Parts: sequence; structure tokens; C-alpha cells
Amino acid sequence: MRNPTSVFRKLFSIFASWNQLGFKRNHHRLPRRAYTLASIEIDWLKTCRIQGIILDLDNTIVSEDDQYLSPDAEDWIMQAKLAGLQFFILSNGKRRYRVKYWSHRLDIPAISPAKKPFPRAFRQAIAYMRLPAKHILVVGDSLHTDFAGALFSGCAYIQVATLPHPLRWWEKLAGRWVQIPYPSGAELWNFDGAADYKSFL
Repeated sequence: MRNPTSVFRKLFSIFASWNQLGFKRNHHRLPRRAYTLASIEIDWLKTCRIQGIILDLDNTIVSEDDQYLSPDAEDWIMQAKLAGLQFFILSNGKRRYRVKYWSHRLDIPAISPAKKPFPRAFRQAIAYMRLPAKHILVVGDSLHTDFAGALFSGCAYIQVATLPHPLRWWEKLAGRWVQIPYPSGAELWNFDGAADYKSFL
């Protein structure tokens, strides 16, 4: 039987090569990576003809354990909306009440669980926004769900650093191949709104 670690390494090296290939053919001229959502330049998205954004939730906007918020993410979303960009959240999170809370708070429609990277939820988001896939950007922290889903759906993709959170077993084995660690010492915002989830149960 093959060593599970070597299997993971092989699997995620394939994703990494897809990532390189996808961006070599990136006609949008968008960056491959950004440390936070707010560090993505809205004017550049508009220049690159991006009109809609599919957002990941966990560890992109708020950490999976609800301890941290991505700095300035909510203000960035508001500014992007004012610039005419549409949004949709796709989350693999199984706690639907949590996704409902963030959908309400950000005023963005959402699907949960989205079962990324399978393209069905991506297609639903694309249909909702009524935009060609080539004008939609996917922003998330994981290559194996967010990037792969974008690739399968024909959307552009930017990977952000994953917010600090308790690592699951597969992240301990293969996280470095699919996620960008959050920069040590970089700004983090604490999140204290988890008590509000109860109204969405």
C-alpha cells in the first residue's frame, strides 16, 4: 500500500501545476495571489473586466473557528459593490446558520454546503449573476476547492492567505500545497459576533 503522505503530495502537486497553467493562460492579467481580500485592487478588477465575484467564506472572510476577521474585508466588499461588482458566497461549511448569518450581514446570496470544487454551485452562482464566466472572479484560500472549482467553471481566480485556524488532519499533511499561510505578524481583526448566530439557527 502506498504511503498516504506521498499520495497527498502527488495529488496536490497536480493542483499546483494546474494553478501555474491556469495563470499562464490568464487573459485577465490578474495577480495569482493576494494576502487578504482587501489587498485586491478594485480598479484593477474593473480594468480586467471583472463584473462578479464568487467568495469563499471560511478562512477567507472569517476564520473557521470564528476567532478572526480578514482586515477591512467588509469595507472592501462595500466599495466593490459601489463600483458595480456583484457577489455570491459559496461555502463548504456544514453549519448553515453560520453561512446564513454572513449572507445577511454582507447582503450577499449564498449556497451552503456548496460541495466545491464540483461545478454545480458555481454554475448556480454564475446564472444568478447573469454574467459570462469569463467576467467572474473566484476568491478563496484553497486550491483544491476554490481554484479547482473556478477552473472547472471557466472563471478567473485569486488565492488569498488562509486566516489562522485550528488545522484539520488533511491540512497538517497537505495544507502547504493548497493554502498560503497567513503572514506572521500581519494584521488580524478579532471577531466577537458569533453570539449573533443563534438568531439564524
